[in-house]
Amino acid sequence: MLEEFPFPIQRIQPDRGGEFFGLAFQRALKRHHIKFRPIRPYAPHLNGKVERSQGTDKKAFWSLVDLADPQLDMRLEEWQFFYNWQRSHGGIDSLTPMLKCAKHSAQNPWSWEVWNGYDPENEPERIRNYAQDKALLELKQSLQYSLCVLHIANREMQFYLSINV
Repeated sequence: MLEEFPFPIQRIQPDRGGEFFGLAFQRALKRHHIKFRPIRPYAPHLNGKVERSQGTDKKAFWSLVDLADPQLDMRLEEWQFFYNWQRSHGGIDSLTPMLKCAKHSAQNPWSWEVWNGYDPENEPERIRNYAQDKALLELKQSLQYSLCVLHIANREMQFYLSINV
């Protein structure tokens, strides 16, 4: 999938489906320097374009194909090509997705910029339960802040001792 995008993927923003919360999946994202930003529960509007795309796929493709068709993979590839390269989309000024990408390619970062701006240490492994996930993130942030304060206090103490000894 990564090879199909004409730009580097910087982050994914999935719903809270269990398929996204496996450690193997999250670690694969880290290996590819992709940030994992799941949306809060019951907020599909935060992924409006994806929801719209899936609705279009369901209505214009999946409802019209035979799932037992031995050529289903080829039909899906044809649909994907049509959808991304030939079909205009009202939500993006009646352009095709690929024309929209080309139009904004100058603003897209290079792969090396994305890789250099990514720090895996800042990417905690997330859990599916939203309340627990949020509490753990807040705890980690407060611990990081406390450690930073302790580090600064320690350096100030060392400096104080060095000039007063």
